[in-house]
Amino acid sequence: MAMEASGSAIVLILLLCVHVAHSFYLPGVAPQDFEKGDELKVKVNKLSSIKTQLPYSYYSLPFCQPKKIVDSTENLGEVLRGDRIENAPYSFKMREAQMCNVLCRVTLDAKTAKAFKEKIDDEYRVNMILDNLPLVVPIERGDPGSPAVVYQLGYHVGLKGQYEGSKEQKFFMHNHLAFTVRYHRDLQTDSARIVGFEVKPYSVKHEYDGKWSEKTRLTTCDPHTKRLVVSSSTPQEVEPKKEIIFTYDVDFQESEVKWASRWDAYLLMNDNQIHWFSIVNSLMIVLFLSGMVAMIMLRTLYRDISRYNELETQEEAQEETGWKLVHGDVFRIPTNSDLLCVYVGTGVQCLGMVFVTMIFAMLGFLSPSNRGGLMTAMLLLWVFMGLFAGYASSRLYKMFKGTEWKRIAFRTAFLFPAVVSAIFFVLNALIWGQKSSGAVPFGTMFALIFLWFGISVPLVFVGAYLGFKKPAVDDPVKTNKIPRQIPEQAWYMNPVFSILIGGILPFGAVFIELFFILTSIWLNQFYYIFGFLFLVFVILIVTCAEITVVLCYFQLCSEDYLWWWRSYLTSGSSALYLFLYATFYFFTKLQITKLVSAMLYFGYMLIASYAFFVLTGTIGFYACLWFTRLIYSSVKID
Repeated sequence: MAMEASGSAIVLILLLCVHVAHSFYLPGVAPQDFEKGDELKVKVNKLSSIKTQLPYSYYSLPFCQPKKIVDSTENLGEVLRGDRIENAPYSFKMREAQMCNVLCRVTLDAKTAKAFKEKIDDEYRVNMILDNLPLVVPIERGDPGSPAVVYQLGYHVGLKGQYEGSKEQKFFMHNHLAFTVRYHRDLQTDSARIVGFEVKPYSVKHEYDGKWSEKTRLTTCDPHTKRLVVSSSTPQEVEPKKEIIFTYDVDFQESEVKWASRWDAYLLMNDNQIHWFSIVNSLMIVLFLSGMVAMIMLRTLYRDISRYNELETQEEAQEETGWKLVHGDVFRIPTNSDLLCVYVGTGVQCLGMVFVTMIFAMLGFLSPSNRGGLMTAMLLLWVFMGLFAGYASSRLYKMFKGTEWKRIAFRTAFLFPAVVSAIFFVLNALIWGQKSSGAVPFGTMFALIFLWFGISVPLVFVGAYLGFKKPAVDDPVKTNKIPRQIPEQAWYMNPVFSILIGGILPFGAVFIELFFILTSIWLNQFYYIFGFLFLVFVILIVTCAEITVVLCYFQLCSEDYLWWWRSYLTSGSSALYLFLYATFYFFTKLQITKLVSAMLYFGYMLIASYAFFVLTGTIGFYACLWFTRLIYSSVKID
């Protein structure tokens, strides 16, 4: 009965978190009201493909252009994502339907035909924006139990196919777009707000009589003769010297959806139903396992401490066994202690960044409507968390009797960012080589370097100075001058084996959620369940702490006192499983075939795994430090 009640409580908390995650609209964004006949500004964004992961600017292909191309100002996150938002040649008037508007006529040469064919072959999609809403293609689903209509972000540049009776592969262009703008009307003022932006693309070989001029009427699409495009029965082929006429329709449909709920359809676009109960089930298993382990630990420890404190005679005291035996060595300074201080400080920086980012995301500040907001927030928070990184590393350094705090601050400020930057620069060079808009411009690169050197580094030094000024943390027991010999260990206490075993449980706590995160990043979908992600993050922290403490206890019981690095690596090894899972995901879920795209994927996943290693390792280290200090301060030692 109690189990049922606790299970229901967890489900309730989960649903509340999820509700919080997307019931708030982005604070500070005001709705825009449009009167009938008002001009609507359509903007074009990047061309994107889940096959190549390389975005391109819309006008890198010879589409119809406005008289003057104007770039919209993008935030740091948008630039890093490869977004390039520009004005479009489409002319929309609020609630005024248009049929068969001719945009322009383009005659392809060998170079432009090849460019179009390559993008069609790589399944590139065109992304557009109207009133901050991305363009979607509605796709009807016949599956029972799933939404009747799902939405695909952006429309494909074209498609491949064969003519009937022919086996030759041909490329066809989507040159006619049937836009649908959905609006919610205010009955009192008659003004309207845009709540949906959809398109159905068609490939049509347009025809006309006589010579081409601006006033030429098409025979294939003419509102006067009620001849409209409703299918791609005579498609437009992409070949050199072929002319392509680009046309579009705009239809306005009133909708019951209110402005505050207009993103709901986008956020429900996921093809896979989220199996809530399977996720809850896995989390409960992890909690149950770690709870059982914690209970055994507390009972065993309580018995140990009671027994050690009741030893009365000298003979009994000389026959000490287990973890009390190593009390004179347990706080011996580890090898490479400086490096451990640096990694612990960096882990605190990561932990702070992730925690604050999730709080902001749950409050709705980083909703998908705020393009690039998540990336910008994470970068800025990383920079400002340098203060805590410096403080944590210098506190540990002073505990290890270190004296040169500036050296440790310098290494903390540069080690992790330098490794990440080196990988990032290599990946950016590859993207430059492909002439992709995903390549970070020099201006943005300068801004990133300024954030690192101008803000992060000084903050690390300030934090290190503050941490070093405080008195050192005293060890609960004295350390012997001569280190004791570590007895031969059982095979299951082998460092490599126990470290690898320790990473399984933390990875098990997050791997289902990891699938959805990878899908949102690499398959161009929205991720918005930050409330649930925060719950998973808390469970990750608890699991990392508990598994490390358990293995640390077993290690001390077998008279092995080299726990400092082992505790960091035990929970940190979950990053290895994360990278292996990312490799499995690459071969089973993604359709990437290009070498550059594969290098991008593994490069970015390597950065993510490295950050995960630092984060989880630090959690395990602090849990173990707290545990060892607690147990050795609880026993009487002569």
